[in-house]
This record gives sequence, structure tokens and C-alpha cells, in this order.
Amino acid sequence: MAIPKKTLEDLEFESVIDNIVFNCVSSHGKKEAKSLKPFLDFDQIDFSLNLVSEYLSSLDNDNNFPNHFFESISNEIKIIQIDNSQLEIESFRKIKLVVELTLLHIKFLKKFKSYYNNIYDLTKNLTASKEIVEEINSVIDKYGFIKDNATNELFDIRKNINSTKSKIRQSFNTALNSSNNNGYLDEIKESLIDNRRVLAVKAMHRRKVKGQMMGSSKTGSIVYIEPQETLVQSRKLQDFIYDENQEIKKILKDLTAFHAPYVNSLSDYQKYLTEIDVISAKAKYAKEINALKPNLTRNKITSLKNAFHPLLYLSNNKLKLKTYPQTIKLDTDKRIIVVSGPNAGGKSITLKTIGLLQLMLQAGILIPVHHSTEMCVFKNIISDIGDNQSIENQLSTYSYRLKNMNSFLRKCNSETLFLIDEFGTGSDPELGGALAEIFLEVFYERKSFGVITTHYSNLKLLANELPNMSNANMQFNDKTLEPTFNLVLGQAGSSFTFEVAEKNGIPYSLINRAKKKIERGKVRFDATIAKLQKQRVELDKTTDSLKLEEDKFKKENERLNVTNDKIKSKLINYQELFDSNQRMIVVGNKLNDISERYFNNGKKRVLISDLLKLVDTLNSKRKKINFSKAKIQKNKVKKTEKVLEKELNVIRQEKKRNKLKPVKKKKLVNFKVGDKVKIEGSSTVGILDSIEKNKAVVNYDSFKTKTDLSKLIFVE
Repeated sequence: MAIPKKTLEDLEFESVIDNIVFNCVSSHGKKEAKSLKPFLDFDQIDFSLNLVSEYLSSLDNDNNFPNHFFESISNEIKIIQIDNSQLEIESFRKIKLVVELTLLHIKFLKKFKSYYNNIYDLTKNLTASKEIVEEINSVIDKYGFIKDNATNELFDIRKNINSTKSKIRQSFNTALNSSNNNGYLDEIKESLIDNRRVLAVKAMHRRKVKGQMMGSSKTGSIVYIEPQETLVQSRKLQDFIYDENQEIKKILKDLTAFHAPYVNSLSDYQKYLTEIDVISAKAKYAKEINALKPNLTRNKITSLKNAFHPLLYLSNNKLKLKTYPQTIKLDTDKRIIVVSGPNAGGKSITLKTIGLLQLMLQAGILIPVHHSTEMCVFKNIISDIGDNQSIENQLSTYSYRLKNMNSFLRKCNSETLFLIDEFGTGSDPELGGALAEIFLEVFYERKSFGVITTHYSNLKLLANELPNMSNANMQFNDKTLEPTFNLVLGQAGSSFTFEVAEKNGIPYSLINRAKKKIERGKVRFDATIAKLQKQRVELDKTTDSLKLEEDKFKKENERLNVTNDKIKSKLINYQELFDSNQRMIVVGNKLNDISERYFNNGKKRVLISDLLKLVDTLNSKRKKINFSKAKIQKNKVKKTEKVLEKELNVIRQEKKRNKLKPVKKKKLVNFKVGDKVKIEGSSTVGILDSIEKNKAVVNYDSFKTKTDLSKLIFVE
């Protein structure tokens, strides 16, 4: 079931779409945006809104999305699928751009996946075909020309072309100098015909210059001749140029064939960039109207808070006028709202705001509301707004509306949102009102959701009587009789018929006569409603004032609670610090006593004993604190002990092996006084000063040292 076209027209959905199309940068994006329609699937709507919401966040931070402008490659994709086909260089430039942009986006989204998780999902199934860009770059340079080394054949051909061009220049310059020296040339000497240099020969000497005549001047006094040698080289050049063109065609055909396996990837890339273009356009539009994603719920509830009509908001901004937001709620307890009040009070705008925002939401477009707004999804949205007189079908307004109402009765169910402006008008007030009342009862029985605007008293009374229906009114300033554009739920509104007439200059005598024409009860009823509205305004002011005071007290209470928590935290910290300092003082006093005893008796053993006792006392306290930690680490210690035991066994075995090894005996030396020697483990050389038994004195100039003779090493 799709949303009726008439609903889209009534609520000016196409105008919103036009704004999004304007923000698209590619032709594919504009086409895709133009075909946007509201979705009916909850998950699809939620995903679409998340995509736009994520992109919108990138517009306000430093992680801006890469560029996504591209030119369509749809024709190129079709040509690639044809055997032996050939794309032009410009086509490869467009393909390369699409691939490069997509690869750039894939890389960007991998890096910032945590920020743009939903948009990243769009690239998850994309294959990063870098070889497409590499292949194109190997053939075409950045200026859009085929590279000389694209193939060996092309390299040789272009080498010959350059060589031949050089020979043409040389041969032409030789002929030019020779003819000029012989006086055969006119003053201009040379010219250019068909991109070929020719000699400007005087007509009288034309037979003296060998070559091909390419033309003559208007007067016939000059003949243009291409020299013979130059002509031969030019013909060779034409052959090489032909070969070059044929080789380029072959290269382009091969490059086109190379892309055949990547057709699906290219289509996916273009589809992704198109989708990103539409998402970007939606995000830019959301930024213009200060839109966001509301809380989407599967429960049947539409609670709009501070909702703006987007088209009116933009229009008023240009004119520097204020736009009034609306707050309204539809749920299972209050499914239908009957809005009443004077004309030009904003009833129709309120109706259109509700409908248009619902359509935008279901089309994946962010809406200008407060962040606490909660909305659901409707399978059907139907509307009857404005003058629907059909000239083509020769139907009156009322006939058309009855026909429309018949259609509503067929479609209405618990998944329907209906929006009807001036419900029941177009016929006799009593008869039309009675029929409208029956229609409204049917909508109510079918558990439909909806908002209607009316002036009919019987519909206001019905809304008051039924439990799941509610009245609402557009507030009017009773003193200035100006609309406040504020919707108030729970109470019907007066039409202020006579008050507005009086304000617009209708004589009071005529208004009085009009009052006498109608039933006294009707006037009293309308007057009562007007009086209630005045009281409601005063009550709202008082409520707002009390709410402000309440908020002020709440904030003050929160501030005091925060201060109290900080003070408590500081007290705890101070207490802990005090306890710690006290412990340190006690330990310090004990250490001081131990130190004093040692000072007096000088007994080290007593000192060490006292210190160990003090340490044990302190550690016993720590043991109590660390008991739980020790228990947790017990298993770890056991494992460590086992590992250490193994290592110790290895070391013991190594020592045993070393003991068993034969020790090399030191070579005996007969030292004499005056020998140069050094002590084992030292690199400093000294003079053996004297020998007494097994002791030796070594002189190092600045000092002497005594050592065992066995520890000396003779230095040659």
C-alpha cells in the first residue's frame, strides 16, 4: 500500500523534495532524489534516518566526507558489455573518477567506522578494485593522452613520428635557405596550408623549385610549394600517424575488454555514489531547517514537540519573520484530535505540519522538531485539505469531499493517519454536521489516528464525550483578537465570530441583530467557550510561572547536592590523610626511641632486633589488608615456584659439570724485582718493587699495593 498521490500534493511533499534535489551535485543523485517517496517499513525508515543523521554530524565536525561528485557512467557500462567494443579516452576518465572516489570513501569509512557505522554498512559489500585505476593509469596519462609506453608498438611508432618530424623541419629549412638565397621567394618566405609548411615562391620562379604546388595567392603572384624532400617525409609522417591511430584503437579496445569482468563493481560504485549524493543533500537540507532524527518507536504514538513547518520556516527566515512551533500528541489514549478556533488562527498550518513531518520522516528525511519528539510509522496517510472543487468532473466542493470521504471509509484502519481540514463543510450546517459526526464515529470505531479542523459544535461535543478523542484549540488573544498560533490540547475553541466582525469594523447594531437571529443557547455556548479560553490562557501563564520556579528550585537543589558530595569527598580524604599522618608519627616516635637506645648503648644486635620487631609489627597490619590479595595470587606464586625450581635444577647440574671439568694449572713464573707485572683482573701495569716470601709489592708511580705473588701476571 503506497501513500496516495493526493496526500503528497495536499501536504506539499514535492516542495520538500525540490529542496533536496537542489542540494544534489550529480545527475543521478537528482534523479534518485526526485523519485523519493515515503517508506512503510519501520527498519528501512530507521536505517535511512540514521544514514542522514550520521552525515549531518560530519558537517559539524572535522571528519568531513570526501567529495562525491561524479559523471554518469551508465552508457559506458552498457558499451563494455558489448563484445569487441571500444570506449573513448573521456569515458575512461569518468570511470577512473568513479572508482577513485569510491575507493576514497571505503578508506575513509574504515578509518571512521565508529562515527559512521550505518554509512559504513553501504560499503561492506563493495569490492575495492584498485586494478581498474592502475590499468587506466598505465595507458592514459593525467592529461588524458595515451602514454608512449602503453605498448611497445606505439613506442616505436611515436619514435618514428618524432624522427620524421625532425627530418621534415631539416629538409624544409634547407629548401627555404636555398630558395631564399636564389631569390625565388616572396617577402613572406613561407606559409601554412593544411597544417603543412610551404614555400611562398614568386610565380615567375615556380618551375625552378622542386616540389608539390599546394595553392596560390588571390592575385596569383605567389605560388605555395611544398619542397620535394619535405613532401617525401610528410607522406611517411602520414603513414606513421595512421599506424598510431590504429594502435590507439587497439589499445582502447583492449582496455575496454579489461573492464568487462568489473561491470557489476562499476554499477555498485555508481549506485553507492548516487546514494551518498542523496544522503548528503538530505543532510544539507536538514542543516538549513535545523532538523534532527526524533525517537522512532514501534508503539502507536506521535508526540511532536516544538515542531516547525519546514517550508514556512525557510520562507519566514528569508523574510525575517518569526515561525511559531507546534506541540501535539496522538497516542492510543487520544487517537483523534478535533481542532477548533477562529479562521486565520493557524489550524490548517498545524494540520499540514503534522502531515508533512510524518511524510518526511517516512521518506528518510530529518525533521525540525525538539529532540524529545517521539514518532511511529503509519501504513497509510490520507488527507483532505483545501478547496477540492473538481471542474473537470463537474463536481461541487461538497460532492468531491463526499467522494473522497467514501475512499477514506474504505482505507481507514488502526494503521491509518487521516488529516481533514474544515471537516463536514460545504453543505447545510446541521445536515452536513450530522453526516460528518457519523464519519468521525466510524474513524473512531476503526481505531484510526487523525486530526481534523472544524467549526461544528456537534463535533466538538463528540470529542468531549468519547474517551479516546480530544478537543484542541488555536489560542487567540481576546484583547487584540490576534492569533497566537499556539495549539492548546484538551479544550474546544471559540470561533470569535462576532468579536472578529466587530474588530473588522462591522457596526455593533448589525452584530447585535445577528445575535438575535440565532438561538440564545448557541450564543451562550460560544460565549462560555470564549470565557473558558481566556481562563485557560491565564492558567497557562500561572502554570508556566510555577514551572519556571520549580525548575529554578530543582537546579538549586542539584547544585547543593553536588556541593555536598564534594564536601563529603574532601572530608573523607582529609580523614584518610590525618590517619596516615598519625600512623607515620607513631612509627617515627618508635624509630626515634630505637635510635636513642642505640646512641646510648651502641649495640648493633639490639638495634637490628628492635628494627625487625618494628617491621614485623607493621607487616602484620599490612598482612590483614593484603590477605585477600594474597589469596588471589596464591596460585600464581605456586606456578612461579615450580618454574624457579626447574631453573635451579638446571643451574645445579651445570655447576656439577663444571666441577668435573679439569682445571687448567697456572704457568709458574720466577718473578724478579724490576719486572713489569699486572694483577689478575686488572689492566694497569706496574713495576715489581720487592718480594717477601709469597707477598709482592707493586709500584704504580702514584701509589703502591701489596698482593699475593700468585695473583701476578708477567707482562713482556
